[in-house]
Amino acid sequence: MSAISPSTPSTPSSKTTKELSTPDLNVNNKIEPKDGSNSISTPIRKNSEETFSTSSSDSNVELTVSPVPLTPKEKSIKPFGSFNTNNSSNNSGSQSEEKVFNSNVNAPSPSSQQQNSIVSNKKAEFSHFKIGVSEDRNRRCRRTMEDAHSFFYDFAGIEGQGFFAIFDGHAGKQAAEWCGNHFHETFQEVLQENTTLPIPEIFHLSFLRADKQLNQNAGKHSGCTAIAAFLRSEEIAEGESANGKEPVSNGANTKRKQKRVLYTANVGDARAVLSRNGSAIRLSYDHKGSDAQEAKRIVDAGGFVMNNRVNGVLAVTRSLGDSSMKEFVVGNPYTTETELTENDPFLILACDGLWDVCDDQAAVDLIKDIEDPQIASVKLIEHALANFSTDNLSVMVIRFMNG
Repeated sequence: MSAISPSTPSTPSSKTTKELSTPDLNVNNKIEPKDGSNSISTPIRKNSEETFSTSSSDSNVELTVSPVPLTPKEKSIKPFGSFNTNNSSNNSGSQSEEKVFNSNVNAPSPSSQQQNSIVSNKKAEFSHFKIGVSEDRNRRCRRTMEDAHSFFYDFAGIEGQGFFAIFDGHAGKQAAEWCGNHFHETFQEVLQENTTLPIPEIFHLSFLRADKQLNQNAGKHSGCTAIAAFLRSEEIAEGESANGKEPVSNGANTKRKQKRVLYTANVGDARAVLSRNGSAIRLSYDHKGSDAQEAKRIVDAGGFVMNNRVNGVLAVTRSLGDSSMKEFVVGNPYTTETELTENDPFLILACDGLWDVCDDQAAVDLIKDIEDPQIASVKLIEHALANFSTDNLSVMVIRFMNG
């Protein structure tokens, strides 16, 4: 899978040898830096060994795959930092009305974590990344807030590991609220049960399990789109290629080094956008009724798309929940894998309330000079409101530290 959206390329493309549309469920996307250049390569491989490539003025994309080993199984620790939706009016200019979370607060102890699951575990001193989150009900257009989100430092008790997610509800807040409170638990369970699987497959299994759990609980009448990201460090041998396929030079004492890898997964039209050398790189795929490949999948399954809506009702073609339409609106996610470098300063996660009125590059340009991710998230909320977004708004900015 390519990190650059098949339907909306993030960087200008001079030539495309084969355009990738909605990915096959077994496709794993991987973006890795090439030594000595600012370009990127995005290996992806389908079930066949067929390899494609696209080229542009700013990036080179190759299609292949390589499994990434999981870290050793860790003791399960219920993380904190998830946030429930609410029906109160939110305003980006008011601390009392908007859920704006200060990036300089001390982390609560594990005991307080168990007592209050909606407390952020942000740290005053954290050398790996910083998070800023803002949300707004958009009271001009919406009577209720149906978004939810969660984020965790030192996820699953592993230093430097992070988990971040935004859920955009529809037909009620129940599905998004459930995911905000429980999706990270499902992901952690699958991660610890399948220590030999690559993370994209872990995400795939997690989405399907969460979809099933949700449809047994809160998803019978409501649903939500989802964008989730997982950040961790992985060890490779010096001299080994990023995809692990080139042999390491012989030697009894091979040196090891760490690389930071970012994994994303989404259903629906919530997005992840990475800033790389100032360019916006989309790490998600918009699953909408207007997408030709998604529309074909739905028609082949016996449904129809009318006015870009599944069976004339739902604008997104993949989601969590929506059990009454699950035959057509599936929960299989689009996934990507990206090795981060010093050229990747921050990541934006946001629901379509932002992306309906702001393209990927504009969002990156708006906040590229803002070091505080909290201020950056507020800036994007304010921009969306000023440009007459008609939806609930949730924005998360993750700024990576020390390259």
